[in-house]
Amino acid sequence: MPQRNVLVIGSGPIVIGQAAEFDYAGVQACRALREEGHRVILVNSNPATIMTDPEVADAVYLEPLTLASLEAIIERERPDALLPTLGGQTGLNLAVELHEAGVLKNFHVELLGTPVETIKLAEDRERFKAKMIEIGEPVPESAIVTRIDEGVAFAKEHGFPLVVRPAYTLGGTGGGIVYDARELAETLQSGLAASLIHQVLLETSLLGWKEVEYEVLRDSANNCIIVCNMENIDPVGVHTGDSIVVAPSQTLSDREYQMLRTSSVNVIRALNVQGGCNIQFALHPQRSEYRIIEVNPRVSRSSALASKATGYPIAKISTRIALGQTLDEIPNPVTGVTKAAYEPTLDYVVVKIPRWPFDKFPLADTRLGTQMKSTGEAMGIGRTFQSALMKAVRGLDLKRETLTGSGLNEWSDAELENVIARPNHERLFAVAEALRRGVSIERIAELSAIDPFWLHELLQLVHLEQRLRSGAHNGDGRLARECGYSTSALGSRSGPESPAFRMVDTAAAEFPAKSPYYYITHGESDEMRPAGKDAVVVVGSGPIRIGQGIEFDYSCVHAAWALRQQGCAAVVINNNPETVSTDFDISDVLIFEPPGADEVEAAYRATHARGVMLAFGGQTAINLADELAKRGVTIIGSDRRSLDMAEDREKFDAALHRLGVARPQGKAARSFREARVIARELGFPVLVRPSYVLGGRGMEVVYNEGQLASYAESAPPILPDAPLLVDKYLRGLEVEVDAAFDGHDILIPGIFEHIERAGIHSGDSISVYPTQTIGADMERRISEITFAIAQELNIRGLINIQFVIHEEQLYIIEANPRASRTVPIIQKATGVNLVAAATRIALGERLADMEYGIGLIARAPFVVVKVPVFSFAKMRGVETILGPEMKSTGEV
Repeated sequence: MPQRNVLVIGSGPIVIGQAAEFDYAGVQACRALREEGHRVILVNSNPATIMTDPEVADAVYLEPLTLASLEAIIERERPDALLPTLGGQTGLNLAVELHEAGVLKNFHVELLGTPVETIKLAEDRERFKAKMIEIGEPVPESAIVTRIDEGVAFAKEHGFPLVVRPAYTLGGTGGGIVYDARELAETLQSGLAASLIHQVLLETSLLGWKEVEYEVLRDSANNCIIVCNMENIDPVGVHTGDSIVVAPSQTLSDREYQMLRTSSVNVIRALNVQGGCNIQFALHPQRSEYRIIEVNPRVSRSSALASKATGYPIAKISTRIALGQTLDEIPNPVTGVTKAAYEPTLDYVVVKIPRWPFDKFPLADTRLGTQMKSTGEAMGIGRTFQSALMKAVRGLDLKRETLTGSGLNEWSDAELENVIARPNHERLFAVAEALRRGVSIERIAELSAIDPFWLHELLQLVHLEQRLRSGAHNGDGRLARECGYSTSALGSRSGPESPAFRMVDTAAAEFPAKSPYYYITHGESDEMRPAGKDAVVVVGSGPIRIGQGIEFDYSCVHAAWALRQQGCAAVVINNNPETVSTDFDISDVLIFEPPGADEVEAAYRATHARGVMLAFGGQTAINLADELAKRGVTIIGSDRRSLDMAEDREKFDAALHRLGVARPQGKAARSFREARVIARELGFPVLVRPSYVLGGRGMEVVYNEGQLASYAESAPPILPDAPLLVDKYLRGLEVEVDAAFDGHDILIPGIFEHIERAGIHSGDSISVYPTQTIGADMERRISEITFAIAQELNIRGLINIQFVIHEEQLYIIEANPRASRTVPIIQKATGVNLVAAATRIALGERLADMEYGIGLIARAPFVVVKVPVFSFAKMRGVETILGPEMKSTGEV
């Protein structure tokens, strides 16, 4: 095929319902296009993504994803073709708009892959329903509604509950389950407003039916394969993005599996999808009866999960299909010997658990429904469901190592039953607590409509945890290891087996794999291949959440690339299925495990690594430093002492005092009573925050003793090794610096100036580069202090420092010896690869020997403005006033 100019549309900022999975899909698409010799033109507004890096595309436009913007780019670049199905709902909707406006026709742009007519057919609820009826596929009884009074009439005829599904939206935006006339009117109003064509589908409820998804691929020759089928533990009524999902399905009979498989193929062929497609079914729990809920004629969050669960690169294969290739001629890049027409085989179980932001928003409506609320997810791979489940639980980074033993033991029976029947983010743990109390499986199944199979599995884990706590059986330590429990959960009762690494290769070892990845088991043979060269472990950041998002995955990917460029074997450990870092060919060795102390140590020892890098995985990775050091794991870059000095208030204050650097007056409090005394001494307002947190969690500006008392009731507990920090609040101008230090020289690509006053978290502030109101003398002072602090903390690699300028005096707020949210932005603004420089420093190189430069880089001939993006529309009851605790999900 001759070289063509292909335009790829991204998905824009990270929001609830559309997150890092489209960065992953977009990167795969761009790489596949370039491998085929095509020139890639990329448009996306998200600066935190790998997708918008110059290494990924030939021309990158960091521009708004609007019709006018796309038309201007098309007029300038004159692409031959457009690939729209890898940019989420945003990309899909824009493709339709460009088609409707005549832009594609005017500039002779071919739409690759799935045709516009198919997109319209799948997204338009009325046409989709008619098509399903035409081909004999069952759909719920429903009505197409464009006015509220039409919905009211349908409700009078069919009763409640009803499900509202807006057309052309993502993550169920504007929709939901309604139980009365008031909820119906409110949801219809929001759903009609959210829909691109002002249309919603109002359907009778299938609450209590099982929800099952099939990930299907089809090519232009009408070949179809099932990549993966996934079963939601939560029944219909909870958005699949908010459901606990298991692959492959466990409770379906062969007859049911084949029935839904046949239906999936019928649907994708009838819709003429060319590429990947996600089909969601409702399956009756007793009868072999099903309904089609909806079809996504594009890659989705479920596609990313299916890809990582099976090892089959759906986005890459979909791109090749869009170019006209067929499944039987596309090579499978993981095995290197089979073709893409070969369906993946799993000899393990995968469990995905969503990560919700409710720890940030205690006042939010936490009830789950058809409108998605999770920001990310953790995935566990194990030989059994129980093992995969417990890995996913630990991987959420919520400090939960077990199903029982948390605060739910203080709940009343009525509170437990209410959550089991009307789910929120605590339902899994509420079910476990009910089982611990002896509530029958039959009763829980009646309340929740969760299949008894899952409840029996959970009951076994609950009984195991009870025995472990009582010390009843000495042999339970080994069993618990096999069930996915960590060392900290087991204490001294761990089994004797060393961890074994097993392959994910799409073929269950039937064929030799070229680029497999690994998960950990116990008591089995080890399949880890030698790295073949000097290995370094890069510790990932786990699931996307507010305060720790895609920017840390960005840094991990660049660290892996830099290691490979320096001749090292990059070993990445992470458990986020949405991200580029967990793609099979980003690193030399990918270990799909929670980034915890057990797993990082196992990866370090199995690969005979030179050491581990923690600075790129956010606070999750940094918090492992002390435990890893105790286990004899070598930390490359800034070591445990540097990390501790930056976090420990007294040590950091002492370092600043030695340097003569000012910071707001403050002290560390080891009780709320002591915090009150300190606040009185300093005078209100004061800034209070816990130690060792991310995204400013628990940070608040307090103006009086009454607010301090209220804070004490809701704040995280004060721990002996993590006191509460109390500072005098200064209302000044905030500036921020990202730098790399090698012990002798410093590299500062630029300085960000915040538009909002100090006291608004930097992630929630509008930021500008280069600075607009700060003079050269103050910039020089900022650079000098950054150098002095990096030297005093013995930094070897990245450091992020936040300052406030108050009454012409420069104060330091905090220093983070790791990557930050602004690293991807400053790299794109300046063209300086700060992560690569920091990686090479950690390996022992000097900045003076690199091409990146030293000192403060010259000011840019343009202005970069970073604007945070919030997802408050998805979160009813959220406090939207901005403060020291971060609330944004992404930025443009």
